[in-house]
Amino acid sequence: MIDALAIDLTPVVAEQPDPVLFATVSGAHLYGFPSRDSDVDLRGVHLLPAADLVGLREPEETRSRMWDRDGVELDLVTHDLRKFVRLMLRRNGYVLEQLLSPLVVHTTDAHRELAALAPGVLTSHHAHHYRGFGVTQWRLFEKTGELKPLLYTFRVLLTGIHLMRSGEVQAHLPTLLGEIADAPPYLPGLIAAKAEQEHGAADVEHARVQDDVERLRGVLDEAQSGSGLPDAPVGYDALHDFVVRVRLEG
Repeated sequence: MIDALAIDLTPVVAEQPDPVLFATVSGAHLYGFPSRDSDVDLRGVHLLPAADLVGLREPEETRSRMWDRDGVELDLVTHDLRKFVRLMLRRNGYVLEQLLSPLVVHTTDAHRELAALAPGVLTSHHAHHYRGFGVTQWRLFEKTGELKPLLYTFRVLLTGIHLMRSGEVQAHLPTLLGEIADAPPYLPGLIAAKAEQEHGAADVEHARVQDDVERLRGVLDEAQSGSGLPDAPVGYDALHDFVVRVRLEG
């Protein structure tokens, strides 16, 4: 299995046409269940010059690149800072997981400052993001029978529950299993099975996992109802000032 942090991305970052504020590893490596043949999902933020945002031409707010290195598929996607922060403000747990990923391959002072501002966007409505993502992954599991979407289903539900209860974004499934008593006891075995094959079939009793998924949806609903998170973001002004200052400094 590859070591995602061992990949030298220095040349990739240097090749970007605009400064990259951060790049982190997301996907299965972040979630704690990579396979031997998993690709490496790299996510981050680039900084467009102010002129690109005030002229007539459409700015390149999102950039993506896929390539192979030593037989490993790498997938890099970055958003311009303004677009990324707007996504943060739309109860988008996915971008928060990227921002706060401990698997950092490139960082800056702006990255660390933005991460420190992340708590200001957390709301009880982030439960909708994780609930909806869980529904999508469960439907994919029912269609394909693959283990990968089943693990994603459990991961997002447990991340949502943990966020509602603690106010902390935790995307690493093995860590969540140690912190949430509601987690099904067979998940470590499924994680071990996923390590062997990226697209293997799930050797599970469908009725049992369906009951557990429905139960965790109810737990998420209860956690949202009792959450101490605010109803709306409280950090909008601080994020606005941050985006303006970093753009002008850049």
